Amino acid sequence: MPPTVTLERPTSQLMPTVLDIEASGLGRNSYPIEVGYVLPDGHAYCTLVQPEQDWTHWDDQAAALHRITRDLLEERGLRAREVATLLNTRLAGQTVYSDGWANDFTWLGVLYEAAGTSPRFKLENLRSLLSDEEADQWHVVKSQIASERGTQRHRASSDARLIQLTLQRIRAP
Repeated sequence: MPPTVTLERPTSQLMPTVLDIEASGLGRNSYPIEVGYVLPDGHAYCTLVQPEQDWTHWDDQAAALHRITRDLLEERGLRAREVATLLNTRLAGQTVYSDGWANDFTWLGVLYEAAGTSPRFKLENLRSLLSDEEADQWHVVKSQIASERGTQRHRASSDARLIQLTLQRIRAP
């Protein structure tokens, strides 16, 4: 039997896993209400997060943007422990990137604290992947792609895909 040959794509073509979190607001007591990610192969996943009893902050402006109601979270959201376990299972050992790192890092901390566990993946700032020239182009390219995609819901997995597509276009030869 001949040996198996694995062909690897050049590292520059590989897209990172991108994570995005929608939250109850931007305030001090805000918490995650939806977590979504897109893997390097383009597979996307998204889940609502059921608020814990002490998660009470709710910002109507944020709700108008993501259009997720607290009632929907109560009905269809997964408990923090379930979400943390799922993320740990699917993202274990990876470095995952976020374009809103400071907020997403905080909300991920709130989620994992409520779950009583720790992430088994590392969350990094997407900016660390960009050269200064790429960073300068980021918002223009992201707006172009958003326009080309048409109306998309402002939700975690859709936002993660937009981030990944923007990085892909910026890096295209």
